[in-house]
Amino acid sequence: MRKLIIGLVSLLALALVVDFGVAAYSEYRVSRAIREGGDLTSDPQVTIHGFPFLTQAAEGKYQNVEVRAQDVPSDFVGSTTIEANLRGVSIPLSDLADGSVQTVPVDKLDGRVRIEATDLGRFLGIVDLQVSAPPADKSDGTGGSGGSGKTTNGGVVLTGTVPVGPVETEVSVQADLILDGDRVSVVATDFYFGPEGSADFTIPDFAKSAVLGQFTKTIERQTLPFGVLPTDVYAEGSQIVIEGSAENVTIDLDQIEKS
Repeated sequence: MRKLIIGLVSLLALALVVDFGVAAYSEYRVSRAIREGGDLTSDPQVTIHGFPFLTQAAEGKYQNVEVRAQDVPSDFVGSTTIEANLRGVSIPLSDLADGSVQTVPVDKLDGRVRIEATDLGRFLGIVDLQVSAPPADKSDGTGGSGGSGKTTNGGVVLTGTVPVGPVETEVSVQADLILDGDRVSVVATDFYFGPEGSADFTIPDFAKSAVLGQFTKTIERQTLPFGVLPTDVYAEGSQIVIEGSAENVTIDLDQIEKS
């Protein structure tokens, strides 16, 4: 009985090794295909979720494939991070094995682009730009007296050093993130003095519009991974996130455009 148990454990361990090994190889093949089709400078990270992998591979249908690529060149904001979740992916195992994947049918595709504060700062011409979501409105019923409730999508606080008259001053502004088709506008609407209503800067009336204008600009064209159209934009941590989704799409790896 002891030998039987040891044998079963060894067989299970071998099966796990084989399963993970085949999954890792498949992730590598998908990563290479995306890199070549998207003209990326490095292999994106690809994770095929779901266990056991071999069952999915035998069916040629994968529950959830996650793709993430950093430092992807952008025409407007330097570089971005792109992410995609592909659910219900149909790829024959034979195509993965020989690297002949060209088209990928997907039941549902969620894509997003993340813009770091440093890249947005270069775009705005504010080298020390900081990005943060504004605190929740205490009157919305979610934050209570501490004001720690849910933030509102589309709102952001930007902080950076800009010319105010003849001097350079660090200021913070409230800004709206506005999505119009594939255009994303950052529109500064007012100055932000913190949740306690105080800050270490003052802006004379004659300079207010000019200062707000330095935090206002439009990203003329922002596509998402695999051609998905953006449907939402918001601040998350120190990043601006643009995202969208689509159903029943077929990805042509030869036609992928860089985001």
